[in-house]
Amino acid sequence: MSFTVFNTPIIKQIFRLTAIIILKFKGWKFVSNETLAPKAVVIAAPHTTNWDFFYTILMAFKINLKVSWLGKDTLFKGPGGWFLKWLGGIPVDRSKSNNLVKTIAGKFEGRDKLTIIIPPEGTRSKVNSWKTGFYYVALEAGVPILMGFLDFKLKIGGIGPAFEPSGDIEKDMEIIKGFYRNVTGKYPEKTGLPDIEPSKVKLVCHDDLVDGKSFLVTPTGNLENDILMIQSYYASMVNRVKPGAFI
Repeated sequence: MSFTVFNTPIIKQIFRLTAIIILKFKGWKFVSNETLAPKAVVIAAPHTTNWDFFYTILMAFKINLKVSWLGKDTLFKGPGGWFLKWLGGIPVDRSKSNNLVKTIAGKFEGRDKLTIIIPPEGTRSKVNSWKTGFYYVALEAGVPILMGFLDFKLKIGGIGPAFEPSGDIEKDMEIIKGFYRNVTGKYPEKTGLPDIEPSKVKLVCHDDLVDGKSFLVTPTGNLENDILMIQSYYASMVNRVKPGAFI
């Protein structure tokens, strides 16, 4: 098991307490299931500012979730490289794109727990399409995709359902993006996801969510219903900590 700030005795407790204080002071709330997959790829969206990383790390500390994140290998060179690795960073050589997916997926082998954060947009600048690396890493490694989100409008962050890739990337990506269509980034104009009015989201009571169990989304083949279901799931999560946000 790699040694990072998330498993450093005493320091991790100090960081967790600090994270809780900062989030409370800033007015942020966090929502998630009580149980999460021990090995998973977490996508963090929408990614429109460097503050996304800051709040993501704070929320990871809040729920005691050890996370890793990917960075260009050049960032880890020099005297400060050890510090980035201690923060959970995993250096990757993006010039070797052909083997990158297999390399990252291979990091799950032989581990009981590993949670890697991969922003699907790949940049905080405006994008009209998502990079698909996170999807193929999860598919290759045989692990689920967890929906991580930060809604700056509602000041609610969290980890949504686990999604099981079917191999049909076009349909799967539509379902995954559906979860984020009501999530507002810090700079909404930088996200390429279409907006859907909350009033058009039909709320559904998810017993698994209420019970705090891990909720696994498996595509049924009915794309419209799958998208509606995952949108409803997000609305249900938000309403748990901010009643009336979605009516």
